[in-house]
This record gives sequence, structure tokens and C-alpha cells, in this order.
Amino acid sequence: MKNYTLLLSLLFVFGCAEKETDRYLFSYFKDNGQDGLHLAYSEDGLQWTAINKDASVLQPTVGNDKLMRDPCIILGGDNKYHMVWTVSWKEKGIGYASSTDLIHWSEQKFLPVMQHEAAARNCWAPELFYDEKSKEYILYWATTISGRFPETDALGDDGYNHRMYYTTTKDFVKFTDTKLFYDQGFNVIDANINKNHQGYLMFLKDETLLPNPQKNIRIATSKDLTGPYSAPSEPITSNWVEGPTSIKIKGEWIVYFDRYTNHKMGAVSSSDLIHWKDISDDIVFPEGTRHGSVLKVKKSTLNKILSQYDKVKK
Repeated sequence: MKNYTLLLSLLFVFGCAEKETDRYLFSYFKDNGQDGLHLAYSEDGLQWTAINKDASVLQPTVGNDKLMRDPCIILGGDNKYHMVWTVSWKEKGIGYASSTDLIHWSEQKFLPVMQHEAAARNCWAPELFYDEKSKEYILYWATTISGRFPETDALGDDGYNHRMYYTTTKDFVKFTDTKLFYDQGFNVIDANINKNHQGYLMFLKDETLLPNPQKNIRIATSKDLTGPYSAPSEPITSNWVEGPTSIKIKGEWIVYFDRYTNHKMGAVSSSDLIHWKDISDDIVFPEGTRHGSVLKVKKSTLNKILSQYDKVKK
């Protein structure tokens, strides 16, 4: 009996020793997104180190402009990583690819999600969220449809007047009809969805330029993934930022964003989603990082990536 107890104790100790520690991966683009996907990693969500010496790990192949801006990567219910991105400034679709290891990627596809809208000008900043309940993925993005919301046509940049749209899919082959996702009477872009115990959070950018520039990040909430989402909160960031992406680390929410006029990344943190602290001085990103998405990964997954590109382990 003593030997059996000792064996159980040893199994427990070694099991704890083998338990994986989470790491964090940040997908981003540089410059205009023409060279493709960049990756960085972190152990604490604050200090970020470039992978592959900050060179691209995936070249864009779809779209007329062949860009890979605003990359968003999530882990799906099929244990695959799914990525979407902005392929062009003026096309009516987005890019898509999948991977089992974040190293080898499937053939890239162009998803024509707004092809049915003759007056659609663009499809920007797409993101994904996997709904464990319905086993579906929601794919959402910002589009300007000329003349669709005339009351705010003159309040943005160069006639752009975005609203959020979405579609759902189980397999990235068949998609539901595109629907309006978020419209609260203002120009909105760069939505990022996360889940908390009360429902769903949508971090979004108020893209209003006139009469008083906003260009800040706010929060909308919903009990259901597909909405309706609430009116936006007061800004949680300063103005002239974009591309929010969010994660919860050790009980603290962190929202990263692109301070694009200063050519630096920024971040705010909160434990209650009400009181926010600017922690931009506490974070370090590779020089030239533009916005993307943050993802929690297993230590073993990160080690395989680092072994592939940097010949090291963390």
C-alpha cells in the first residue's frame, strides 16, 4: 500500500512538472502588409520578441494587391488555426488560410464576402471567433457601402463610412448570407470580440473624423455572439489609435492597439472592464509592428515554431 501511495505521489509530481505553461503569440504586419505574416512571442504579454528575425513567415498570394494586413488567427474547434486578413484596399473579399502548427499553411483562398453589394468599396480588418455552442465560426469585418448610411457619409475619411458585417460557417466552404453586424449610427471599424462570464465583448474603433475626431477604442456588449450589441462605452484609449486585440492574462484584461500616428504599439489594462490603465510604457514590440491579433498557445507549440525559424526553445 505504501508503494502504491508513493507511486501516485510520483505521478502527481511528474505530471505537474510536465504541465504546459501558456505562451502568447502575436500576429502582425509591417509597412503596408506586402511581405506577409509576421509573428512575435511573449511569456508575460508585455515583452514581445520577433520570430524568424522579424522576417515574414508567410507570403500573401491572393487578391489584386496581394497584401496581408490585419492578420487574425484563432484556434478552432477542429484543433486547427484559422487566419483571415485584409488582401486589398478596394476589393470585396478577404483572405483565408489554415494551419495545424502555425508553420505550414493551407492554400490561401479569397472569400468574396461582399461581392453581392455593387456599391461596396472595401473589406477591411476581418476577424474570426469560434462559437463552441453552435460549432460555428463567425467571420466579421468592416465595409463601406456608398450611400447606405447617408447621415454619416461626410464624417469620415475620403468618403469612407464603415459598418460591421458578418457571416458564419462551419467549414470555410459554405457560408451564410452576409448580414449587418454593428450599426450604432457612427463610422465603425476594427472590431475584436472576446467572451466573458456575462456574454460577449466587442472592442471597436470609433472611426469618426468630423466634426470632432475620435479615432479611439470603445466597448460594446451582448448576451449573444451575433448580437445585438449595445451602444459603445466611453473611450478606453486616447485618440488616433486602431486595430484593438484583447486577451485576459492572470485576471487582467489587456487590449493592444496600434498608435499609428506615432508608429508604436500601445496597450491598456483593466481588471473590471470599467477602469482602464494605459500600460503603453510597459510593453515592448518589435520595431515597425502594425496591428494584428494576440493568441494564447501551448509552450510546446511555440517551441516547434521557434525550432523551425530560430533554432531555439523557450
